[in-house]
Amino acid sequence: MIVGIGIDVCPVERFAAAATRERLLTRLFTPAERDSSMNRMAGRFAAKEALAKALGAPAGLSWHDAEVRKDEGGKPYFHYTGTVAARVAELGIATVHLSITHDAGIAAAVVVCEA
Repeated sequence: MIVGIGIDVCPVERFAAAATRERLLTRLFTPAERDSSMNRMAGRFAAKEALAKALGAPAGLSWHDAEVRKDEGGKPYFHYTGTVAARVAELGIATVHLSITHDAGIAAAVVVCEA
């Protein structure tokens, strides 16, 4: 059963302009996530936004509690802890699907949460 769906788009150029403030990158991403291109970080930001929407956008979620990683085949997935793990458990979510794409200067992500 689908518990939540979230989608987000992020203009890479706009994200890169905002990311000139190091404090922003530190607040949004774990150290492992910051070690990447602006294009990928924009995609990761869109992924985290889509996840928040799929979880019902509750107050108090920590950006660092949802880290975007890739498996051996390059497929993105979330490693979640803390506030995000608690919300996932509260909603009875068993699987979180993540897709990230980049085209024409836009990063986009879709998240589907299943019970």
